[in-house]
Amino acid sequence: MKASSCHFILSGESDYKHLTKVFPELLTFFLKETDQVPEDEEIMQMFIELNIRDLERNVKPEGYNRKGRMRMIFPLDRKEFYIRSSSKGAEVTRLGEKISAILKAADVDHIMEMDTIDGVR
Repeated sequence: MKASSCHFILSGESDYKHLTKVFPELLTFFLKETDQVPEDEEIMQMFIELNIRDLERNVKPEGYNRKGRMRMIFPLDRKEFYIRSSSKGAEVTRLGEKISAILKAADVDHIMEMDTIDGVR
């Protein structure tokens, strides 16, 4: 299946704060798999730390919304995050399934949806 986005909608009791422990693994996995890891390790740690601070306060983090072939976005109006590519491809589906598995292993309740914009297919 080819997709340009994969959404992870937090469900049940899950909230932003439940992503705190798993976020470093999520972001590191995402950046490695998309060949977007910053060359400077301090920059990577800064991305993780800034996002963790928001998650600990149970507020929307920044994610990774830099220019690049893929982004990890946390929308303002929904308790979810999604990965988005500039084009449709099997890579989004593959990454989505792996991210979902990471979330499941961390007991973060979520629903995974492909190619949705504002909850509409």
